[in-house]
Amino acid sequence: MDFVTAVTTDGGADYVEPANRIAVFDNDGTLWSEQPMYVQLAFALDRVKTLAPDHPEWKETEPFKSVLAGDMKGVAAFGIKGLVEIVAATHSGMTSDEFTAIAKDWIASATHPTTGKPYTSMIYQPMRELIDYLKANDFRVFIVSGGGIEFMRPWTEVTYAIPPENVVGSSIKTKYEMHDGKPAVVRLPEIEFIDDGAGKPVGIQKFIGKRPIAAFGNSDGDFQMLEWTTGGEGRRFGLIVHHDDADRDVAYDRDSTFGKLDRGLDDGPRQGWTIVSMKNDWKQVFPE
Repeated sequence: MDFVTAVTTDGGADYVEPANRIAVFDNDGTLWSEQPMYVQLAFALDRVKTLAPDHPEWKETEPFKSVLAGDMKGVAAFGIKGLVEIVAATHSGMTSDEFTAIAKDWIASATHPTTGKPYTSMIYQPMRELIDYLKANDFRVFIVSGGGIEFMRPWTEVTYAIPPENVVGSSIKTKYEMHDGKPAVVRLPEIEFIDDGAGKPVGIQKFIGKRPIAAFGNSDGDFQMLEWTTGGEGRRFGLIVHHDDADRDVAYDRDSTFGKLDRGLDDGPRQGWTIVSMKNDWKQVFPE
């Protein structure tokens, strides 16, 4: 609140014009739950099962073989390379409009494997309130996530009140062509851009075009985004959500497969970033 007051007080030393009041939020683990796996990974695994009848070779080809066998340890063993292969195979071969419809239908009915609640109810209430607070103070709020840009855009406006044009994410290659006699943008089975780690500042510069003055994350994949944001001139703000509440959510940090937070815990305070304890600082985690 001190930061917002400083940058919005006209005539003050730290005043920032509304057009430059840019705040960026990571999505997975920052705005909603990312355990026991990223939501888009759950979507991709479901897509493997749906598409498997058209790909009999997957029964003997990794990492698809492990997915179909329900062997999540086997899937994890293939690391980022395996995840990229799964996403490329399951998110392509259709138009962007077709993919949007598939993603929208899935998120409307899919449920969290542990709580049984819709994924869109597994958002963090304090972060939603923070977004509303910033917008009320004329901030331009963006999501900058390692998740797929076209996976997130169909539902971010309803879930967070962040419009699709304010979403920056990873993407696969596309091309324009006539599809069934109509002009369309078709998704190709090749990764174009990974919006994670050092890719986040690049994505922000590429798609937003201005350095943010506030950044919010939860993992080391957000480190460079916070570092770049708070390294600029003038008043800046960086925040890390620390998942230390085993009772109301899931406690994890340094050794987690998803949302690992190691460097941020050690270096964040030295950078002047706020480390939020979910256990001690949040009265409420999820919406009622």
